[in-house]
Amino acid sequence: MTTPSLFEPLSFAHGPAMRNRLMLAPLTNLQSHADGTLSDDEFTWLTRRAEGGFGLTMTCAAHVQRIGQGFPGQLGIWSDDHLPGLTRLAAAIRAAGSVASVQLHHAGMRSPAEIIGEAPVCPSDNAEFGARALTGDEVEQLTEDFIVAAERAKAAGFDGVEIHGAHGYVLCQFLSAEINTRTDQWGGSLENRARIVNDILAGIRARCGGDFQIGLRLSPERFGMDIAEIRTLAEHWMTSGAIDYLDMSLWDARKIPEDEGFKSGDLTSWFTSLNRGAARLGVAGKIMTPAQAESLLADGCDYVLLGRAALLHHDWPAKAQADDGFAPVSLPVTKDHLRQEGLGETFVTYMATWKGFVSDAA
Repeated sequence: MTTPSLFEPLSFAHGPAMRNRLMLAPLTNLQSHADGTLSDDEFTWLTRRAEGGFGLTMTCAAHVQRIGQGFPGQLGIWSDDHLPGLTRLAAAIRAAGSVASVQLHHAGMRSPAEIIGEAPVCPSDNAEFGARALTGDEVEQLTEDFIVAAERAKAAGFDGVEIHGAHGYVLCQFLSAEINTRTDQWGGSLENRARIVNDILAGIRARCGGDFQIGLRLSPERFGMDIAEIRTLAEHWMTSGAIDYLDMSLWDARKIPEDEGFKSGDLTSWFTSLNRGAARLGVAGKIMTPAQAESLLADGCDYVLLGRAALLHHDWPAKAQADDGFAPVSLPVTKDHLRQEGLGETFVTYMATWKGFVSDAA
């Protein structure tokens, strides 16, 4: 068996094929308008990456409910008012030869009250975040709003969506036995805690059809995640046909797990060892060089996702394909470098808050 190359095509059981094994990982973005409509800065940031050779270009987290907003300037997909901008974006990404996807998101208890104008919501009351528990009717409405957001993405011309179930946001909160203390059909057993994700995935498949790509993002640690449970869910969703690809967000793809029972391998290995059926498995987490990406493919990943590396070079894939020894510019970089790579001023200012990422130079 030969090791797949970064630049070989990657096909899926459903939906369009990627032309290579590189995805643009979604990043927290502050560049859209206050009402969630697409800004020119956001459009430029994403389309430049599509033009730079990424096989799939995914938006930042786009919130599916007004009260699901997690940060200022977040892209929205909860209203038809967002359709014109989304349609423009999908067309430009696809014209560049990249598969276009929207990441569907709801911050849950992590929605700042000062942004949404009310207390955030959570599967259960959460004093730390000042969040109130969702009612049963509200859980059903949240499920519906994820599905409708996917329908909206399809109407805008996107090839698919990725459901954000990681990083302590609302679906991750449902999966967490620590955060989710409900006693109804959405709490208690792992099956119950995963019910909302199952219903969202099934609803999107039913309404958007077999040619619409469905991805899912999970993280195996922090926010009450249990690596054994996440492995069980990951294998179920990959082998059941519910998803076309799984995006494991690991913070560091080569990290040794915190759980004492899983220290015999890095985080990536605990997911590449799973049965994945016809689904494709990718990882994100501190992947900066072609050599690091190729090593993950050699160890069983189907594709890799780049985030920080894509901030530094909008054309990372093109540079890597032209030069096996390519390495991103060293950190910290100047603000001017980020501007030249297509980041808007608000995004540049935000990146300056990341320790060691931006120098003091203008």
